[in-house]
Amino acid sequence: MRSAADELAAAQHALGRPLQFDEYLSISLYGIHGFYAVGGQAGRRGDFITSPEVGPLFGAVISRWIEAEYERLGRPDDFTVVEVGAGPGTLARAVLMHAPHWKGKYVAVELSAAQRARHPEGVASTDSMPAAPVVGVVIANELLDNLPFRLAVFDGGWREALVAVAHDGSLSEVLVSAPEEWAWLPAHAPHGARVPVQGTAADWVSAARSTLVTGSVLAFDYCTARTAMLAAMPWREWLRTYRGHERGEHYLRNPGGQDITTEVCLDQLPEATVVRSQAQFLQRWGMADLVEEGIAIWNEQAARPNVHSLRMRSRVREAESLSDPSGVGAFLAIEWRT
Repeated sequence: MRSAADELAAAQHALGRPLQFDEYLSISLYGIHGFYAVGGQAGRRGDFITSPEVGPLFGAVISRWIEAEYERLGRPDDFTVVEVGAGPGTLARAVLMHAPHWKGKYVAVELSAAQRARHPEGVASTDSMPAAPVVGVVIANELLDNLPFRLAVFDGGWREALVAVAHDGSLSEVLVSAPEEWAWLPAHAPHGARVPVQGTAADWVSAARSTLVTGSVLAFDYCTARTAMLAAMPWREWLRTYRGHERGEHYLRNPGGQDITTEVCLDQLPEATVVRSQAQFLQRWGMADLVEEGIAIWNEQAARPNVHSLRMRSRVREAESLSDPSGVGAFLAIEWRT
């Protein structure tokens, strides 16, 4: 049976050289036998929890933001919501559950066919961004940290780390001269320091913006303001692996068997229109009002609780989790408007 390791070996053979780190990640995460292709996913039964899996409150607040964008754009007839990296459709379900007033369509973009099969009714499920110009919004929750990146290592100067596949399938790093276009990296760093070079993430933001005739791109992720800050940190604090809700192995072990993520460097992305913490964003768009509504409904129906009233009661707990400064509340909500 073939595996991600076999894909890596075949790719190295075809290229005639060791793999750049973004090439390694593309195969390990999104290849035929990659982590997301074979079942890796967010959720309580998956490998990690993201904000939509905390509960439907996150989607309810996002729905309010979408409504505000719909109004700001003049209620266009062709208004479209594009969610990229939609996973099994958890966020889409929550957004549509809260009866948005905007008229248009919801496009859920997800590379994994297994995940697309779980998308809810009422969405257009696809594996690629819409080709036609879009009027509306593009949403990405914890997508940028999963986009493949190249890897720089400081060894008397910046070098590029490549991944070599041996005949026995084992993986190792090979350091080569960094390309000239990396001259923007910090001039000084501790020996052995590492930083991600996130050209793919920057290109994704630019492409998402160019997809829009008018509208906004909204991304949630864990971020660092400057690349130099990561260079000063132990690399295991920002280059993380996950499997089964726990930290995984070294990123060169078990390819295809664990998620691999990085902090997103804001200084490597196009300049944003608005940057807030996730907690600030959720408060800005009425999370407190939704929590109060939930408490009122629960108090009215507590004597005879049903699924709806229990969901309303859970908003208190969800709000606490979504705002936790030691958790996802510290994530950033980044908006780019066209």
